[in-house]
Amino acid sequence: MKLDNYLSQGKTYIIAEMSGNHGGSLDKALAIVHAAAKAGADCLKIQTYTADTITINSHTEPFLLGKGLWENEYLYDLYQKAYTPWEWTGPIMDACRAEGMDFLSTPFDFTAVDFLEQAGIECYKIASFELIDIPLIRRVAQTGKPMIVSCGMGTREEIDEAVRTIRAAGNENFVLLKCCSAYPSDPDTMYLRTIPDMRERFGVPVGLSDHSEGTAAAIIAVSLGAQVIEKHMCLTSEDKTVDSAFSLSAEEFAQLVKDIRRAEKSLGSVHYGPSPEEAESLRIRRSLFAVKDIRKGEPFTAENVRSIRPASGLHTRYYDTLLSGKTASRDIPFGTPLQASDIAEGL
Repeated sequence: MKLDNYLSQGKTYIIAEMSGNHGGSLDKALAIVHAAAKAGADCLKIQTYTADTITINSHTEPFLLGKGLWENEYLYDLYQKAYTPWEWTGPIMDACRAEGMDFLSTPFDFTAVDFLEQAGIECYKIASFELIDIPLIRRVAQTGKPMIVSCGMGTREEIDEAVRTIRAAGNENFVLLKCCSAYPSDPDTMYLRTIPDMRERFGVPVGLSDHSEGTAAAIIAVSLGAQVIEKHMCLTSEDKTVDSAFSLSAEEFAQLVKDIRRAEKSLGSVHYGPSPEEAESLRIRRSLFAVKDIRKGEPFTAENVRSIRPASGLHTRYYDTLLSGKTASRDIPFGTPLQASDIAEGL
């Protein structure tokens, strides 16, 4: 997997989340794989569940969703529409490998973990809603595979319990994702400044699972130190699936990847002083020039000396020294960059 290398190199690992954007079509799912690879994603993620493994077939009030994207949907009905058939896992995984792209999935119960182990998965995702499913987290951690854990809705105590559970299982190879589990997420609820706090508090790499519209949050997260970005992706903005409202089109996802890579380059490392590209600009910094003809023995004044561009004269720090009674050692024509030898009394 690219994940470990990226984390050690400080490069952002970019995950395209397919979720239910396949709309029930394997052909469309495979098209999303190819589009994600073309867009520059490092990894494609699916979810491994059925309606029966994630909830029960009940149409009573506790199972009815309230306000939001899926208002008045029953959980079972929603998941029945959104789930990825398990028999698609092999073809999707093979397509990812053929494209040179990593593959991971989110299991939602023990049977999904067992299935994914048999399928040869290399990395697991824990969804935000399962952050408090301690038995599931323990079971995944015990596989010894890398884990990416979303922390939407999680309190410090809940995240800490999940982290302790993973570590108690002997697994230190995991990443936490800041997340807002609202679909789509409003910018006011992103709280991205939590990212560096999570990294310091829990001592692990941190990223962002982004359900907001557009790409701004992901770019900001990278600037705050996010090392993993997960974003939902569909084929086009015309798609109408259960997750398309907060997903990027393939074209938008490609732009996200470009912007993240540009942000990484712009962040660079701690550096003071001119860069190689600034060498030419150094020539037009300010320095001290004669801005009138100055005769030998004449004092330097604010009328005949100025700090102007370019930088071929004395440093501007000597301006006050020159005006403190210093005189010219020679005739100095207008437009001459002043030098130490032009000062009769020296500096």
